[in-house]
Amino acid sequence: MKITHVEADSYVIPVELPRFPEPVKSDCVVCRVHTDQGVTGVGATHRANRFACRESIRRELGPWLAGKDPMATERLWDQMFWKFNQRRMTGVWTAALSAVDIALWDIKGKALGQPVYKLLGDHSGEVTAYCTFGMLEYGREELAELAAGLVRNGWDKIKMKVCVDDSKNIPEDAARVMAVREAVGPDAEIMMDANHLFSLMQAKDLARRCEPYGVRWFEEPVAGNDVKDLLALKASTTIPIAAGQQEGMRWRHRDLIASGAVDIAQPDVVFVGGYTEGVKVAHLAQAYNLPIATHGWPHFNMHLVGAVSNGWRMEYHLEPAGLDAMLFKDPPVPEKGVMRIPDKPGLGLDFNEERVRPYKDK
Repeated sequence: MKITHVEADSYVIPVELPRFPEPVKSDCVVCRVHTDQGVTGVGATHRANRFACRESIRRELGPWLAGKDPMATERLWDQMFWKFNQRRMTGVWTAALSAVDIALWDIKGKALGQPVYKLLGDHSGEVTAYCTFGMLEYGREELAELAAGLVRNGWDKIKMKVCVDDSKNIPEDAARVMAVREAVGPDAEIMMDANHLFSLMQAKDLARRCEPYGVRWFEEPVAGNDVKDLLALKASTTIPIAAGQQEGMRWRHRDLIASGAVDIAQPDVVFVGGYTEGVKVAHLAQAYNLPIATHGWPHFNMHLVGAVSNGWRMEYHLEPAGLDAMLFKDPPVPEKGVMRIPDKPGLGLDFNEERVRPYKDK
């Protein structure tokens, strides 16, 4: 089997979120790798300068891949790295590589008649999911009502964002966490995500205020995932620290894991370099007795979590989950906090080109 050509298109797709007055506009890049045997693989990435990412695939990675064996995922990843990115730059390039690598694994699974998670390790076809729902746009009462509704509907692990008022209102952040805890009761897991927006001082302040509320983890609490600041925060709080969701390639994750800066590793296959790199990060975390809790797009990351024995949690974020519902025909939905990976070849996803065509960039 040989690759004939590679397509890459960018989209801005409307996604509806609970109680939002209008759909949010979610951008992404979809990559399709075609072969001479009629097998096509699909991959994607998002939030990574979509035009630059799209053109990187169209003009560099795609033409280079033409004529090569799509089954040789490790060899192709290594060769693309040394040809295009030997200085280990992250960002646009690793996002583009991620979309390509995901598509190659989709081809491999389809050609071999196996789901991707089975090819990566086959630990479990059922993965534990948590729901990210708590956007900053919600008021305190709305946040509590939505959290209570999720728990009534079977979600016992939920995540909310902090850093209200441009990260300048720590007391309100803590009050929102308290309101959610009171709404869901003592048994549901609550996680909070700062998206890199706090200084060390602010993160310490919020962690201290929120310790009584049984927060399961504090995600990406400080700017830039600064290892020194993460270590200082970790030493000051009993709340576990999670980070790594938008870090590209294994070396940055190595720094977070080997330094002891995180309790939970968070590779995301649409940013880290696809499955080829994501499984290496998962095994690195395993060597340090750490679990992984993936970030972002659930229908790509479920295969990584299902592949490895330290695949602890999979994020079901309402925005990328809604994006998947537009991009693919009838993607699976978790039931009572459990995602069952389809027992279909490849990713088990059917790209809905007709539905998203109106949202494609020119």
